[in-house]
Amino acid sequence: MKVLILNGSPKGKYSFTLQTSLYLEKRFPEHNFQVLHVSQQLKSIEKDFSAVSAAINEADLIVFSYPVYTFIAPSQFHRFIELFKESGVDVTGKFATQITTSKHFYDVTAHQYIMDNCQDLGLKYIKGLSADMDDLLTENGQKNAKDFFEYVCWSVKHDVYETSRDHVTPAKKRPISSIALNEEEKSIEGDVVIVTDCAKDDQQLSDMINRFRAVLKYRSRIVNIAEYPFSGGCVGCFHCAATGKCFYKDGFDEFLHSNIQTADAIIYAFTIKDHSMGSTFKMYDDRRFCDGHRSVTMGKPTGYLISGNYASETNLQMIIEARSEVGGNFLAGVASDETDPDTEIDRLAQRLDYAIKHNYMQPNNFYGVGGMKIFRDVIWLTRGIMKADHRFYKKHGFYDFPQKKIGTVLKMYLVGALISSPKIKAKTEYKINEAMIAPYKKII
Repeated sequence: MKVLILNGSPKGKYSFTLQTSLYLEKRFPEHNFQVLHVSQQLKSIEKDFSAVSAAINEADLIVFSYPVYTFIAPSQFHRFIELFKESGVDVTGKFATQITTSKHFYDVTAHQYIMDNCQDLGLKYIKGLSADMDDLLTENGQKNAKDFFEYVCWSVKHDVYETSRDHVTPAKKRPISSIALNEEEKSIEGDVVIVTDCAKDDQQLSDMINRFRAVLKYRSRIVNIAEYPFSGGCVGCFHCAATGKCFYKDGFDEFLHSNIQTADAIIYAFTIKDHSMGSTFKMYDDRRFCDGHRSVTMGKPTGYLISGNYASETNLQMIIEARSEVGGNFLAGVASDETDPDTEIDRLAQRLDYAIKHNYMQPNNFYGVGGMKIFRDVIWLTRGIMKADHRFYKKHGFYDFPQKKIGTVLKMYLVGALISSPKIKAKTEYKINEAMIAPYKKII
């Protein structure tokens, strides 16, 4: 086969993820591999897509290779996929898969994002490989990579691929009823920031934002990130790991800290594009890595105004909920424009008002607990590099390793010993049950 590797890492040839593909090239010399550094060379590709089109047309198998950045792919790869879809190149019937490296923090949402876009393009998608950053350095990781590509080859030979999701008819966007906005009449002190990439011709999203601001009891302001002079997307250089300062000189880290994170609540407003929030918002998300893995806005409620077929975008729904859970933010709601946008927007404003007024939070669910356990272990191991994260995690007691809970461990050994003996268990089962709920009875 002619195998085309679309390298989505902004590091180009220095990408950890790319090394897996280079390893496979050595292991499978009967196939012809070609690598395009599409994220690193994004600026030139935006000007001329023809070389990429030619390589895609010649390929039998397209491999999307990238490190997972903030739930999905790097913003540069996001933008490349937009260009890919806009180019009109016909890839119907070609095979595609993906290779990622990460610490498995929401690699599932990244893989689903690529799969959804592959199927939009008519590609025959084969389930990809999600590897740890260090896997290729181990015998088991090398075996997994080899086994994966053998499975891909078998799938191509036998025409086996993932069933495409049903085509979703775009939702009919409902009109928004306008209400006059008068910030001077707001009676409650506070500050709600609305972060958006709303284009001047996106009247629907603009109307949603305007209604939300009108019905909200607090004063609000808009930060349009599409107008911010970003120098570029995150390149994963870890320059910010020790100090929190980004290597770019565009001032975004200071702008983020002083103009967005100071608010009492943050609302995000965007129009769905390619099953996500779009490449501009992804650049904003990735550049927030100047705060590392620190949940610096925890305790602040958040919400979303989304134009588009949100009900059918289950992967985006997971990303939004997980984003709030890991960040320690109460999700006051997501208002979309599919069915009854006026009511949804009004309810979002009401819930946000309650959350701000009562400092309301909820305990984390699996998305938050699982995500933070991954971060906890990563930061503990890399604390020599991630110094700012390490200080933050120590200060907030995030190092809650289970081996520290000696008392609980000993209790479980005792209970385990009791129930291991059938005779003792028969005599003490009722008493054990009573003892286990005794602390709860005391509280009640």
